[in-house]
Amino acid sequence: MLHVSVDNYGITVDDESKKIYLDPNKQPHSDFIFISHAHTDHLYKSVRENSNKIITSKITHKIAMHRGYKYGDMYEKHDFKLLDSGHILGSNGLLIEDELYYTGDISIRKRAFMNPAVIPTAKILIIESTFGHPDYIFPRFESTIHNANLIISEMYHQGIPVILLGYTLGKAQILTNVFRHWKPLIVHDSIDVMNKLYSEFGINMDNYVTFAEAEKNSMLSSHKPWLLVAPMASCRNGFLKYIKKKYGALSIGFSGWAVMPHYKFSLGLDYCLPLSDHCDYNDLMTVIKKCNPEKIYTFHGFAENLAEDLRILGFDADPLIYARGKRNTFVKLDTFF
Repeated sequence: MLHVSVDNYGITVDDESKKIYLDPNKQPHSDFIFISHAHTDHLYKSVRENSNKIITSKITHKIAMHRGYKYGDMYEKHDFKLLDSGHILGSNGLLIEDELYYTGDISIRKRAFMNPAVIPTAKILIIESTFGHPDYIFPRFESTIHNANLIISEMYHQGIPVILLGYTLGKAQILTNVFRHWKPLIVHDSIDVMNKLYSEFGINMDNYVTFAEAEKNSMLSSHKPWLLVAPMASCRNGFLKYIKKKYGALSIGFSGWAVMPHYKFSLGLDYCLPLSDHCDYNDLMTVIKKCNPEKIYTFHGFAENLAEDLRILGFDADPLIYARGKRNTFVKLDTFF
């Protein structure tokens, strides 16, 4: 009998003889630990090295180790299937015995060099619900990039520099790639570190200079336009305040939360365009349709909202939410590891 549950470490799947934690937030005692990707909210600091069998992709493992997380060697002698989740480079979902599919963070949209997620059929689906609310419907990727190019073109015509803001790992590499035709292209030094890792795995990340190099070589000016890719931040961030005050640069943020008008104002940005490495509400429904599960568990973000909507549509769905002192446990499917 397969058990799905959630505790203060995270989501677990077990058959009473073997247990696997899915993206735990701290190091558990478990037979297996699956790490879907290398964003820090899906990683945990290892206290006991080599005490767990870590299942992840080689790319995720390398990026995590580079970011200071010590997991020892990956465990490769397993029967689990890792499937591209389309979120960031190296991200995967996990298919257990062709019965249960855990999405991790997922996107089914083609975005520059990122391909859509691979969706299997499975009896049990554990699906992220970051944007699991019908208010969150994203425009096409190409439309967002087109609108950004229009803004950049107008600013260049006026001689105004532009800052593009996105998460240091994942979003920033897409921005570096799709806006590489603008010159000079400058990237924040922390993003350059991630870009170089992407280059090691065959993703073209060149034709730019780092912010440190640009300042050293006097490439930055308040009279000539340039493009800077920088980590997502609010206008209160010291670096962003410095750039805007010294050079009069215009800021454009990229986030799925930008579909809500208040998001731009809460960060104090000049523009904010919808661009996400997650599924929007309609995309989540597409994943569910392709997976065709008998049972659905939602987690993160709008987990309760999405589960309720799915029940209205006739699905057997529950949110995986941990309440302190209570373990949310479900027993549903006869299977084995």
